Amino acid sequence: MSNIILDPHGEALMKQFRELRPTLEAISDKAYDILARALKDQEIYVTAIEHRIKTEKSLAGKLELKGVKYKTIDDITDLVGLRVITFYTDEVDKVAAIVKRIFDIDWHESVDKRKLHELDAFGYNSLHFVCRLKPQDAIDPDRNPRFELQMRTALQHVWSTIEHDTGYKGDVKIPREYKRQFSRLAGMMELIDDEFSRLRTVLTDYRRNTLSLVKSGKLNEVPLSRENFRNYLDLHPFDRLNLRIAAVNQAEIYPVSVMSYLPVLESFGLETLGDVEHFIDDNGEDAYQLAVSQLAITDLDLLSSNTAIQYLCLVYVLKHGGGCDGIKSFFDVINGESSTNDMLAEMMMEQAYTLPFMHKK
Repeated sequence: MSNIILDPHGEALMKQFRELRPTLEAISDKAYDILARALKDQEIYVTAIEHRIKTEKSLAGKLELKGVKYKTIDDITDLVGLRVITFYTDEVDKVAAIVKRIFDIDWHESVDKRKLHELDAFGYNSLHFVCRLKPQDAIDPDRNPRFELQMRTALQHVWSTIEHDTGYKGDVKIPREYKRQFSRLAGMMELIDDEFSRLRTVLTDYRRNTLSLVKSGKLNEVPLSRENFRNYLDLHPFDRLNLRIAAVNQAEIYPVSVMSYLPVLESFGLETLGDVEHFIDDNGEDAYQLAVSQLAITDLDLLSSNTAIQYLCLVYVLKHGGGCDGIKSFFDVINGESSTNDMLAEMMMEQAYTLPFMHKK
């Protein structure tokens, strides 16, 4: 508190603060725990939840400037402060809805600074609630001090930090040209913040629509992508062929991921999930015959669930003139480059030449 001289009233308030500090620390911890648990229960994931007690130095500065407006220490609402930093603008309102349920809100003191619409106030466009712990959560039933809770987005928080770091809101008067540049940047940041939220909404709607198309079987309208292919696998499109192949040796099928085959399918020029369906239909019988030609001379009784797609891809390569080099390249992609892949490719070619599809013109 160096260089800060408080009047007797300010000193009295500071004394009250020191006496109240243990209660304030307990309130800070309790409010944080309640808030963090509520957000987790509602599956709202935020970038940070912060809580702090006002320092004596900060309080002294406040009391020096406007201590006369406070009758007692309880009139100061920011002795305990919490901050929730969200990823998106619409999540601020979701957090606010939860806060209204878990704390008692002093609406007279609370303010939604997002509605101020000041051009250069992006970093301050937070939602501020003045709260109390509910009676059942109070640390001391006879004295339940208020605390402030601020809700803002990550970009708003970054911008506020930048403003503070550059001294934009300090005592030194900023030249007009720099204030104008700050205002322009603030507008850009606010637009970016809004656009991220809008884009998330658009992508969420797109995913829902795509999933609906997959479930309805309208696969020709669904682009082949990692997420769409993963959703498509929920329909178990390779199960029928896997079961046919496994029946050759009465083998058991154990599950493995087939996502590693997606780049191969894309390299074949498949662009939609409908193309994958046609790929299965067009090559399924030949893939079965190729699998039988290999498995019938073995006693393998355990097959992985990627067996069907592997033989489908091998047949496609052979039908399109890939030959031994094409098969080796396929195994290099799926298994990683290895000299063993040369041997596998040669063995596969020997078996394939015995099958009718290799001799069709």
